[in-house]
Amino acid sequence: MNKILSPRETQGATRRDLVVGASLVGGALLVGCSPGDLLSVGAKEDFGAFGPFIKIGADGAVTVISKHIEFGQGNHAGLAAIVAEELDADWTKVKVEQAPAIAKVYANTGMGVQGTGGSSAISNSWTQLRQAGAGAKAMFVEAAANKWNAPAGEITVKDSVVSHAKSGKSATFAELLPEAGKIAPPKAPVLKDPKTFTLIGTDRVRRKDSQAKSDGTARFTQDVQLPDMLVAMVAHAPRYGAKVASFDATEAKKVAGVVEVYQIPTGVAVVAQNTWAARKGREALKVSWDESGAEKASSDTLAANYRQWAAGKGTLPEKTEWQAFETKGDAAKKVQGTIFETTYDFPFLAHAAMEPMNCVAQVGTGKAKLTFGSQIPTVDQLNTAKIVGMLPGAVEIETLFAGGSFGRRANFQSDYVAECVEIAKKVGKMRPVKLVWTREDDMAAGYFRPLTHHALKITLDKDGYPVSWRHRVVTQTLMKGSPIPTKGVDETTVEGTKGSPYLKATPVVDAQVLMPDVNIPVLWWRSVGATHTAFVMEHTIDQLARKAGKDPVAYRRTLYEKAGATRHLAVLNLAAEKAGWDKPAPAGWSRGIAVHESFGTLVAQVAEVKLVDGQPKVGRVITA
Repeated sequence: MNKILSPRETQGATRRDLVVGASLVGGALLVGCSPGDLLSVGAKEDFGAFGPFIKIGADGAVTVISKHIEFGQGNHAGLAAIVAEELDADWTKVKVEQAPAIAKVYANTGMGVQGTGGSSAISNSWTQLRQAGAGAKAMFVEAAANKWNAPAGEITVKDSVVSHAKSGKSATFAELLPEAGKIAPPKAPVLKDPKTFTLIGTDRVRRKDSQAKSDGTARFTQDVQLPDMLVAMVAHAPRYGAKVASFDATEAKKVAGVVEVYQIPTGVAVVAQNTWAARKGREALKVSWDESGAEKASSDTLAANYRQWAAGKGTLPEKTEWQAFETKGDAAKKVQGTIFETTYDFPFLAHAAMEPMNCVAQVGTGKAKLTFGSQIPTVDQLNTAKIVGMLPGAVEIETLFAGGSFGRRANFQSDYVAECVEIAKKVGKMRPVKLVWTREDDMAAGYFRPLTHHALKITLDKDGYPVSWRHRVVTQTLMKGSPIPTKGVDETTVEGTKGSPYLKATPVVDAQVLMPDVNIPVLWWRSVGATHTAFVMEHTIDQLARKAGKDPVAYRRTLYEKAGATRHLAVLNLAAEKAGWDKPAPAGWSRGIAVHESFGTLVAQVAEVKLVDGQPKVGRVITA
């Protein structure tokens, strides 16, 4: 049996976790209350006999309450399995339900607010849900022991059936529910030894959302249909940073079905009785834009500037300077050896989630409701509260399935949500308004992974190993507009390079980042810094190994040993072993390897690839 490792629980908060948590404090100040008050407002105390994470119906079916959104990553199955394992519930009768937006109860333990991100859904719920499941099981065991006058230590549970072997008695969860529901949950329930797990880590765990997503019963924002609901579309500026100067809605209001046209902070909204009318009304709008504060540079111009600055040429923008994120040794002293130089360019990339950004909002006197796929409900509550002038706890959120995110829905400004709320506020009277972003809106008006340039200059010793490493990164900060100021290095832009074992193994390191202020909205893209740093570091190491005439596994092994990177070494060796690296690849095939650490997890992959009609074909990938 493979050893089962507990998800990281002592990893500590990442910078992104701290930023999201800080948004709570910033938002609290905006609405005039303390963070503690903010977390408490709207929180209910009675969640039923089995606590806030478990509901058990009269039929014995177990419902796991997920504090994390399901937008395709499959966490609902994993979270349900944690509870079912400790509860020894019948997996076929376990369901998942989305938690309400109550940060006091359902906060992400790493962020301090209710939200999903940083690959943390399983790890931050691990102990919490194990205890919930074990506690519920203990309640059923005690109920059975009382009913049968038998020692609790002799009672067993399997597949939602409680049994006492000596007396031959057994009962289902449904049969014991009345008695179990009256027992107080234990404060410190006994958890299973992971060696005895029968569900976690097995192929019995299947996704709980597959059927609903296959038969169309899964609810996404576009599926929401409410009485008297209106549909809105927004005309956004053609350049980032431009503002509405004036608009003429005369022709738009002539479109059948158009109800009203409003100016909001991000553009002009057309509100109609249906999506088609909203779209045709938007097309008929005449908007003049003030582009005085808009970004004028093209992607090509920005990329050229980035390359110049990294090469030490050109004039840096005002209030922009190079900042060191890792230094070691005397970088000013010339190091003897062979020089290797390389550069990398990464373009702006849209998140392009399968489901564009949509939201349904209702705003009335003293209350508001949002219905959509909310990734960080607490932040969405805060931003909504700021717009409508109420306490965040008065903002109800019904979180639905979402068609992907890749970081797009985890937005400090709750941009598309704020648009919907602004419109619903103007409509008022709790009348539902569904904001629809088209795919074109999503690609043009949304946020992007930032344009990024890496320039490396590495000095190699006689054996081909680095003795000095000069690294320059030019990219926008992801922290602009966040509650944490961007003074100093934005760790999210350099994670994966900073702290790399390759730098630790190099005697002299001079690594710096330049973060120009560009008026293009950027946001973390799934894997955040690693989306570019992983490729840069691993591709560079492959080139160095090739230049030295060394096997890429052996080359990495030497560097990991120098750096004392035992975990990197372990996954490298395991992947190489499982791939049969010491044996020739099949005829016509080539092998490559890469190792990277992200969010506390080490991954090594070996890919077997060959060219077919000039195109690469992947045969297999071995992952450790």
